[in-house]
This record gives sequence, structure tokens and C-alpha cells, in this order.
Amino acid sequence: MKQLDPMVFIAVFQEMLGGLFWPLVVFIVLGALAFIAVIIRDRGINSHWLVRAEFVALLGGFVGVGLMLWATASSPGDLLGGPIDWLLAAAIWIAGAAGAAIVSYVGLSLAHHARR
Repeated sequence: MKQLDPMVFIAVFQEMLGGLFWPLVVFIVLGALAFIAVIIRDRGINSHWLVRAEFVALLGGFVGVGLMLWATASSPGDLLGGPIDWLLAAAIWIAGAAGAAIVSYVGLSLAHHARR
């Protein structure tokens, strides 16, 4: 395998996550677009909402790792076998935290503007 083919990654992630893969892709794309729209509408990032979103991000990291354990039918003992497994678990935690922060920031912004 001398070339890096993105379709291989899609096939591997689809095999790992099953029917959860495409809904997650749609959720990620819609969340990113909503975040960009909120930043453009508000003409920047509100620091108060960002700090609150970061608190939610702590929980989101653990939800991401839990979702990965559930989707792959693994146990924590299976997950943390070697150094690369620790790095992968950290990357999944960071991705879950980032996603939770983005979604909660969008939610806080929408809730604030709905009250106005």
C-alpha cells in the first residue's frame, strides 16, 4: 500500500461503527456549519458561552470514549493494551470534547437569542 486512499478510512470507520457512521458524519457536518453560522451571526466568540461550553466538553470526552467502547463492543481492558491504544483513546476523548463544546456553544447561543 504505497498510496493513501481516503476511501480506505471510510471503509474502516464504517466497519467499526456500523450504522452509526453516517449519522455521526451528518451530525459533525451540521454541527460545524451551525458553529460557523453562530460565529458569523454574533460577529465573534462570546467568552461566557465558551467557558460554559468547555465545562460540557469535559463530559463530552468521556461520552466519546464510552460511545467508542459501545460501538466496538470492547472493554476498557481491551482498549488500553499498549501505547498506541492510549494515544487513540486520548484522540477519541479530545474529539468527543471538541464536539461537545461546539454543540453546547451553538445551543447556548441559540437559547440566548431565542430568549430575546
